[in-house]
Amino acid sequence: MAIYSFKGHIPVIHESSFVHPQASVIGNVIIGENCYVGPSAVIRGDWGEIILEDGVNVQENCTVHMFPGKSIRFRESAHIGHGAVIHGANLGRNCLIGMNSVIMDDAIIGDECIVGAMSFVKAEAIFEPRSLIVGNPAKKIKELSDEMIAWKTAGTRLYQQLPADCQATMNEVEPLREIPENRPVQEDFYKTLQEIKKK
Repeated sequence: MAIYSFKGHIPVIHESSFVHPQASVIGNVIIGENCYVGPSAVIRGDWGEIILEDGVNVQENCTVHMFPGKSIRFRESAHIGHGAVIHGANLGRNCLIGMNSVIMDDAIIGDECIVGAMSFVKAEAIFEPRSLIVGNPAKKIKELSDEMIAWKTAGTRLYQQLPADCQATMNEVEPLREIPENRPVQEDFYKTLQEIKKK
């Protein structure tokens, strides 16, 4: 893992969590249980403190940083989609930050909110729990249903299982040169929200 101390601060990472070897975790960072940090993610606690509570996932190519002297927290089961940038914002419990979204300084995303992909949340914006937040600048467009929150929660559980799966089965290997006859069949264990609604 690319784990770095900075000015005496050494990251604290629970042994049940998985930080990909191509991710970077720097300085004053605390990562709780069953967290996942994907390849090329950067969690940079050089100027302030970053806390990931239990069950948080920070996916591939995400950036987490802040202005000097700040402390930010991602509450339990926060889910940060591929390519998102969180700069000095606090994220509520069981929220979802969509892919390639940008959440700016001192913004507060409430519990069980969903921020749509490619949204831009302005500095100091505050969103109440269970808000669906989209756009540039991002705005609340409705309150989330129990069904949407249940779907999000199920998706996050997959990421909470992923650290153990990575630790147990991920290995650096040489590629095969042809497809083997006994190639494993990919599991199908999660449905999109649209698939669920069709039932």
